[in-house]
This record gives sequence, C-alpha cells and structure tokens, in this order.
Amino acid sequence: MITFTTSEIAIFRKTKSVIINVALVFSVLMFTNISIQARGAPESFADLAEKLSPSVVNITTSTTIAGVNDQARPQIPEGSPFEDLFKDFFNNGEGGQGRPRRSSALGSGFVVSADGFIVTNNHVIDKADEIVIEFFDGKELVAQLIGRDPKTDIALLKVEASEPLPFVGFGDSDIARVGDWVMAIGNPLGQGFSVSAGIISARNRTLRSGPYDDFIQTDAAINRGNSGGPLFNMNGEVIGVNTAIISPNGGSIGLGFSMSSRVVGRVVNQLKEFGETRRGWLGVQIQDIDSDMAEALGLNKASGALVSGVPDGPGADAGILSGDVILSFDGVEVKDTRGLVSAVGNADVGKVVRVIIFRDGKTRTIKVTLGRRESAEKVEIVPTAKVPEKIKETEELGMKLMSITSETREQLNLPDDATGVAVLDVNETSDAFEKGIRAGDIIVEAGRAKVTTVNDISRIFEKAINSGRKSILMLVVRGDNSRFVGLSLSQK
Repeated sequence: MITFTTSEIAIFRKTKSVIINVALVFSVLMFTNISIQARGAPESFADLAEKLSPSVVNITTSTTIAGVNDQARPQIPEGSPFEDLFKDFFNNGEGGQGRPRRSSALGSGFVVSADGFIVTNNHVIDKADEIVIEFFDGKELVAQLIGRDPKTDIALLKVEASEPLPFVGFGDSDIARVGDWVMAIGNPLGQGFSVSAGIISARNRTLRSGPYDDFIQTDAAINRGNSGGPLFNMNGEVIGVNTAIISPNGGSIGLGFSMSSRVVGRVVNQLKEFGETRRGWLGVQIQDIDSDMAEALGLNKASGALVSGVPDGPGADAGILSGDVILSFDGVEVKDTRGLVSAVGNADVGKVVRVIIFRDGKTRTIKVTLGRRESAEKVEIVPTAKVPEKIKETEELGMKLMSITSETREQLNLPDDATGVAVLDVNETSDAFEKGIRAGDIIVEAGRAKVTTVNDISRIFEKAINSGRKSILMLVVRGDNSRFVGLSLSQK
C-alpha cells in the first residue's frame, strides 16, 4: 500500500491546482483559436466593395446582324393574319434578303490604369461595332479595342477620359488558397453594379477551352453579364477574370470560373505593349505518358511530356528527337503536357532555355532558342486514308495490318513518301482501340525501331515478349500528326 505524508499531499494539491489551471488556459486558447479560424470571413465586405466598385465597369456592345434570308424565315400558313406582319419584320415588306438589324450585349470589365486601359473577356466584345463603357458614377465613354487573345478569352480596351480613372491592380493568384474568401463585382443579367462573395472552391481548373486554361473555381455568385468582371481577394487585388459558369439552367449554382491573374496579367501586358500576344514556341508535338508508355520507355513513373513529332523549328534545330521525354523546361519540372505548354507559352520569344530530356535510358540537357508561337501557327488539313475492302492482311494485338508498297500507297490514297505499316482495322475490344488507334493510321516505329513491313512488327513484338517486356511503344502517324502509343503485350 502506498501512503503519502502531509507535506506530500500539500505538494500534490498545489501541483493538481497548477495542472488544472494550465489545462483551463490551454482549453481557452484552443477554443479561441478554433473560433478565429472558423469565423474567417470579415464582418462585412462593405468597405472593400465601396473602395473597389469605382474601378469596375459595365460594358454594352452593339453589333450589326445581317437580315434573315428566305431559308431562315419561319413558315407562316398562307392567309394567316400574321402573314403581313412577318413579311414586314423579316423583309421590310420587299421580299428577299431581310434588312440588317442591331443587336446589343452586356458584360463587365475593370480599369487597370489611370489613363483608361480596361480588361474584359474577348467573348464580351467579339464582333462588336461599338463598345460603350459605363462607369460607377453613371458616366459613359466609347472604348477602342487595343488587342484580344481568344486562347485565354481576354481583351484589352482603352477609353479617353478627361481625368485620371480609379483603377485596380493584379494580385498573385499562385498564392491564393482553396477556402480563401473572394469577392466578385459585375453586371449580372444587366442589373448594373452588383457585388457577390464566396470562397475559392478549387484552383488550376481546365475547361478545355484553350491550351492555357488555369481557372479559379469559386462559389461566389456569377451570372451572365458578370463575364469580364474581376474576382478580388481580400486585399482588393484582382486574382481572376470571371469567364464562365457551369449551370443546367443558365443561372449561378455555385460553379463559377475565373481565369487566373497569373495568365491574365502577362496577356494584358503584351496586349498593351504590342496589341497582340507573343508566346514562346518550342516547336515539338507532345503527348502525355501513361503507365504502359512509361514501362516501355524505361521511366520510373508516368511523368513528363513525350515528344511525338519534331517539325522544322527551334526543337529540331536544338537536336530534340521524336521519342524524347521532356522532364524539365527552363528549370521547372514538367509533370505533363499541360504544364509544358503553359511554361513555354509564358517564356519570352528568343530566350535561350535549358531543356532536360530522357533518351535511351539517360538524361541530357539541350539548349533551345525559343521561337514565336503565333508566327508558327497555321491551319493544317489532315487527309483521310481510304481503306479498300479486300486486301491481304495480318493481325497483331487486335490490329489488321499491311505493309506499305507502291501499289498499296495508291490503294490507300497515301502520300508517295509514306512508309511503315498501315492499319486496316482495329478490334474494338483490343487495347489498341482503347488507346485510339484506328483504321487508316500508319505505324512507323515499334520498340523505338523503324518498321517497313508487317514482318518487322511481328519480329519486334516477339523479341519484346521474350525479353520480359510488358508493353511496347509505337509511333503512329495520322495525316500530318504523329503520336506515341504504349500497347500492352499481355494479349499477344
């Protein structure tokens, strides 16, 4: 049995009292901290809204629309009491092509400089004949289009004002966090200046609207008419341009998307300086890497951007080859094609950058002088190969294949210089079909070796299987485009 002396009991009581007091203090601090963190939102957005609203504008555009022709005219039964009315409406009572009419559209924007530069969405002012800016105090000015960038849906306007205008600056969207409070100001549904608030729901969203998608998703109410308006952080900085919503009924359901200031800021600076964008161009065709490709290439993980083609340009001049995997660009790790496209597009034209590639099991560094993407872009027409009904065929991995000869080039309507093995048909249950290979494609490489006959492919497949490989990499050409496909060998 353990006993305590009177002095020991006294010490214990004092110690117990100290422990209880410390626990109480800790509890108070803990709950106080939780309360502060949970509250998070400011007690009011009024001061911020009052400060920022004068820099936000309503935008009204006017567009001339051609008259309705006979094919588009609604069919009105002969003798109907509305027959004359519709004739007057569509044809001005003269028949044939209807008269042109004016159409108006509404949007939002924000002033980014005291001398009158205004940012909005490209789709707000697209095809507009006249752009009128309404300011918070009711004043209206006609704006001039300085430049536009359809790839990010950003446009830059300019008004001539008699005095300096209130304006806002861009913040750093990269440091914005999911859960941060944000505020949107705009012209929803033509109702005039309106403020809504919410949080950042997600970052780095893509809507597949362009190669440079980097949207901030927010639950702040965004409706039609908010397009082109600013999304503010709590410091009053623009971290996004409200661009799109996802909605089954056309109204806000808490899925709004704003193009990040990281993208918009650079575009605006270029439009202001040049009236157009000037993006870096690496000059390579690229694709994402899946697990089969990674295994076939000897990579530890499915990461990086696989080069599937190298047309004439900066990449070819620097020595980048088809089949290389780009792991790093200008000191930044490349995780996928989206990351590489963004990094290259944000780089300066003419800049010399270091590109780390993976080739034949080793990494190497290549210096590339970037070109300009806008100068290199052109419309390419992809011819469709015609596959005859009766051709001698061989089947491999669910694909019916044939060697390309001078005779079959004509039969398949292929270019005179086409070489490789043509795909005649693909089993819809095969891995090849799932990976996107289709009739009319041409296989020019398998296992990093060129192929010219079906015998070449059969031999390469067998060699890969005997060496214990689980997948094989093939270079497939369709029209003017080429891409790598990693196929599983388990079905062989």
